[in-house]
Amino acid sequence: MADRAKGIPVATEGIPFILIGGILTLGVWAMGGVWSTCVLGSLTLFTAWFFRNPARTIPPGEDVIVSPGDGTVVAIESEYEDRYLKEQSVRISIFLNVFDVHINRMPIGGTVHDMVYQSGKFMMANQPEASSGNEQNALMLCRPDGVKVLCVQIAGLIARRIVSWVVPGEQVEKGERFGLIRFGSRMDVYVPHTSILRVQVGDKVHGGSSILAEVPCVEPS
Repeated sequence: MADRAKGIPVATEGIPFILIGGILTLGVWAMGGVWSTCVLGSLTLFTAWFFRNPARTIPPGEDVIVSPGDGTVVAIESEYEDRYLKEQSVRISIFLNVFDVHINRMPIGGTVHDMVYQSGKFMMANQPEASSGNEQNALMLCRPDGVKVLCVQIAGLIARRIVSWVVPGEQVEKGERFGLIRFGSRMDVYVPHTSILRVQVGDKVHGGSSILAEVPCVEPS
């Protein structure tokens, strides 16, 4: 997979919103509406900032699992993941508010084993029920040594579109951009139950650069 968003200052999905805001701002300015120009101009600038696409330094090492998004760790739970992985896992839930970067990045390198979209509700993404009830897109990844990681993009109260740029079978690199969720949302990452965790609830993480956990690579026998 080629990192299709590399080197682009804002996500391409945000460009139409930015252009519309810019055109409306110029139109109101031409009509002499000072306050309206300030309000629309501020909203346009915020939209451009929301869709920002910063570069990140990706930690080296195949053992490392990095955060797929920016946000705050709101839950870490050991549980049996019965929908996709069907094995005991540790779920790390990351809440992204409207001020966080919403570009999503691969937590590990390897193969996109499968991808499943599920329609659903738009509850507050920081609520526990959002993991199973909200609209979401599950991305199942497999490292070359067989270690599996499940990354779930979850829509929130005002998030109305989940975007993914990959398809099953693609080879990906850790830290590569693979999609985004418009506005407030959540990322659930399911890592093996044997993982060495590097975060705790309340930690602020950054997509592609913050280490969530480590799983030592298994050498083929």
